[in-house]
Amino acid sequence: MRKNFILAVIIAAFYPVNLVFANTLEWNEPIRGIYVKAANTSGPPFNQLLNLVNRTDLNAMVIDIKDDNGNLTFNPGINSRYYAASRAYINNPRSLIQTLKKNHIYPIARMVVFKDKVLANSNPNWTFKNAQGIWRSSRGDSFTNPFQKEVWDYNIGMAIEAANIGFKEIQFDYVRFPEKFESIEGSLTYTGKGSNRAAAVTEFVKYAKKKLKPYGVKMSVDTFGNATVIPEASGIGQNFSEIARHVDVISAMIYPSHWTGSFGIAKPDLEPYRLVEEYAKIENNRLKKLPAPPTSRPWLQDFTAAWLGKGNFKVYGKQEIEDQIRGLHAQGINEFLLWNAANSYTKNVDYTPY
Repeated sequence: MRKNFILAVIIAAFYPVNLVFANTLEWNEPIRGIYVKAANTSGPPFNQLLNLVNRTDLNAMVIDIKDDNGNLTFNPGINSRYYAASRAYINNPRSLIQTLKKNHIYPIARMVVFKDKVLANSNPNWTFKNAQGIWRSSRGDSFTNPFQKEVWDYNIGMAIEAANIGFKEIQFDYVRFPEKFESIEGSLTYTGKGSNRAAAVTEFVKYAKKKLKPYGVKMSVDTFGNATVIPEASGIGQNFSEIARHVDVISAMIYPSHWTGSFGIAKPDLEPYRLVEEYAKIENNRLKKLPAPPTSRPWLQDFTAAWLGKGNFKVYGKQEIEDQIRGLHAQGINEFLLWNAANSYTKNVDYTPY
C-alpha cells in the first residue's frame, strides 16, 4: 500500500474527510505518474492502471484531454465551441476525476497544442500551406500556426474546460513547430513567416499561464530533451530556459532511445542510468540560473526501442526503468513521468529505488 494513502487514512481518523481532500496532502509529495490514453479511462484497461498506481509509489495520471489528432476527448455539450472537435472517449469526465480523487491520484490533463489536424482542417488559414494545400508531415500530421493568437485562444479554451472538470494541472505537449521546420519553411505560406519561432512559442506559454491563473491549476510544458542541451532549438521554436520561466513544471522528454551519441555515450539506449544522469546535470545547471525555477519532472522511457536495430537497443524492463529513476535522483530530481504509448507498463518496478 502506498505511503501517502496510509498517511491519509491516519489523518482521516482525526479530521473530517473533506479536510483531507482539501489539503491534498498527498499531492505535495513528489509526483510520479504514468501516461493514460483517453480510451483507457474505463473498463478493464483502466482498472489495471488504477491497480498499478494503488499498489506502488506512483501517484499521478497524465490523461489525454486534447489528443494527438486535436480531438477533445470528452463531450463538452452541444453548445460548446469544441463540440464538433470532441470525441466521447471519456464517457463521464467528472466521474473520472472523482475516482482519481478517491484513490488519491493527482490528475494531469495532457493537451496536445500545435499538432492538430482537426483544427487545421476546419481552419486552413490557421495552419501551414504548400502547393498542394494544407501541409502534412510524412506521418500525415498537420500543425496549426504558433504565430496566430486565435490558435492560442482555441487551445487555452480547451484547457479551461479541463480545469473546470477538476484537473489539477494542465500539461501542454507539442508546444512547438514541426520537426525540421527550418528545412521546409521556404516552401510554405503562413502568417508570421520570417518571425522568431522561439519567441512565438515562449509568448504562447507566458500567455497561457496568465489566462489559466484564475482557475487555480498548475501549468506544465513538455519539451524535447535536446532543447535543454543546446542554447535554443530554433527550428522547432523551443528555448528551454525561456519556457521554464513561465511554467510551474517543466517536463523534458529524455528517453534514452531518442539520443544519438550524446554526452559521450555511443549507444545511449544501452546506458539508461548514465544517459539520464548526464542529462540531469545539464538541466540542473540551466534551471539554477533562473530566479524562480520550475519543478523538473522529466518523461522517462518505459518501452523498448527495437527500431534502433540490433546492438543499439535493449529490452526495457524493471532494471532499466529503475536505472533512469536513480539517474534523476542522483542529481536531486525526484519527480518523473513514464511514457508507454500503449499504456502497458513494466511490472514489479520500485518507483523509489533510492
